Amino acid sequence: MTAVARTLHRHIEVDGLQIFYRESVPDNADEAPVMLLLHGFPSASHQFRRLIDALGSRYRLIAPDYPGFGHSDTPADGTPYSFDRLAGLVDGFVERLGLTRFVMYVFDYGAPVGFRLAARHPERIAGLVIQNGNAYTEGLSDAARGFIALRPGVPGAEETIRGLLTLAATRGQYESGAGDPRLIAPDGWTLDQHFLDQPGRAQPQIDLAFDYHSNVERYPEWQAWLRRHTPPTLITWGRDDMFFPEPGAHAYLRDLPDAELHIFETGHFALEEYLPDIAPLVADFLDRAWKPA
Repeated sequence: MTAVARTLHRHIEVDGLQIFYRESVPDNADEAPVMLLLHGFPSASHQFRRLIDALGSRYRLIAPDYPGFGHSDTPADGTPYSFDRLAGLVDGFVERLGLTRFVMYVFDYGAPVGFRLAARHPERIAGLVIQNGNAYTEGLSDAARGFIALRPGVPGAEETIRGLLTLAATRGQYESGAGDPRLIAPDGWTLDQHFLDQPGRAQPQIDLAFDYHSNVERYPEWQAWLRRHTPPTLITWGRDDMFFPEPGAHAYLRDLPDAELHIFETGHFALEEYLPDIAPLVADFLDRAWKPA
């Protein structure tokens, strides 16, 4: 019989916000390895839907939508949004679910969110799966460096960010660098754009764009964390990512020489094109790396 994941779709309140999340329910739920999946920009937990279908019958996979993304509430208190605040809310989500130990899958924005969680609670991190999630300056393309250099009040800066919130830019993030665009379903960028276009969604994205430099400033701290804790790590990477090119993947090996590295001929959203290759790597890694507390 073919194993098909059962996936629950729920909300939980964190600091007055309703946070949406997907959670697979494996048959051996009490013993199954747990993996927290942290999505990127401009997406949400739906970017992991096929991975959850592929692996969720064997592993407990939990994928939240960050506040201001996907089906989760958008903060409306007027406080500027930041990666510190985003990580704090995800930390609260982890606390509410009672997750005490998990492997963390980090992609794009998921890397700065996830490394903040790891720095706060190293005892919770059983391992890392890193997919086009950067923590080294070598992994910043010229386009990424230009993005990071944007500052509030500089003429044209906000307009540049708003240009990244358009359908053309969203679709471009999926298709740029892809080896075979026919393998990339249009559902991803269509749903991403639907959420980006909702009322109140633009400002949090603008705030995060202006705050991205805070992540680069913390790269040395996160690299030191990796050297100190040496978590089991699987790295899968789309070689032709327009933002985080291949050198960013290899840079991890300086601090994690035992990490397992796989490079794929694709772009930013590597799972869209290479799920059949990446899913077995993740499953094998979970089987080897999972050690409950």
